[in-house]
Amino acid sequence: MGTILLKYALLDLSIQWCLWGAASILQTEKFYDLAGSGTFIILTHLSYRWIGTSYCRQKIQSALITVWGLRLGLFLFFRVLKEGGDRRFNDVRTDPKQFFVYWTLQGVWIFITLLPTLILNTQEKDRPLCVRDYAAWTIWTVGFATEAIADQQKWNFKSDPDNVGKFIQTGLWAYSRHPNYLGEILQWTGLFISASSVMEGVDHVSVLSPVFLWYLLTHVSGIPILEKQAKLKWGHEPDYLKYIKNTPALWPFKF
Repeated sequence: MGTILLKYALLDLSIQWCLWGAASILQTEKFYDLAGSGTFIILTHLSYRWIGTSYCRQKIQSALITVWGLRLGLFLFFRVLKEGGDRRFNDVRTDPKQFFVYWTLQGVWIFITLLPTLILNTQEKDRPLCVRDYAAWTIWTVGFATEAIADQQKWNFKSDPDNVGKFIQTGLWAYSRHPNYLGEILQWTGLFISASSVMEGVDHVSVLSPVFLWYLLTHVSGIPILEKQAKLKWGHEPDYLKYIKNTPALWPFKF
């Protein structure tokens, strides 16, 4: 198992580094997110084809990731085309060394997040579908719908000239300040739960996938950065202060 996973990791990083070379020459980040979601899809399908299995659980898991990757990758690609660039790369795209770090970190994110699926797809033995799988796929579906609806609502909001300079607080954004991130976490949590149906022993360390994603989005590169930017832009507005006071950052309810 370890050797196979190492092969996936090397392929993952090789893809990112090759694309980094092209992106550095062109000095563009416009296909960065699309490349990331595309790598998810490629590794997912190669992982069980290399082993030669094609079980129902593997097919469903792979299909769900493909749907997720196509939707999110294309959405982010068209968004960056519309906006003309990604602010994350303003001081990076012209610096090959820093740009290399971003592409490498994307490879690490892909491998860790995809780990439960890679373990699932390299299993030579199968187990019957069970309640755990159906519950997991339900969680994934809720997460997918949440993320897709939230993304579209924000796209529509920002496309309206009347909303220039305003922040969104309608639709799903009235219940969570970052519903798209909530949807992302739910999807990968569901995929881990289903994959865990065939896991044994050390395989369960792949729970790192949803935990890592949750930590990344809530403590590192997701919510903290966006919240800081939002406070700089609207922190003096009473409506925004009321919004952040009454609307949870992620979960639409308090534990």
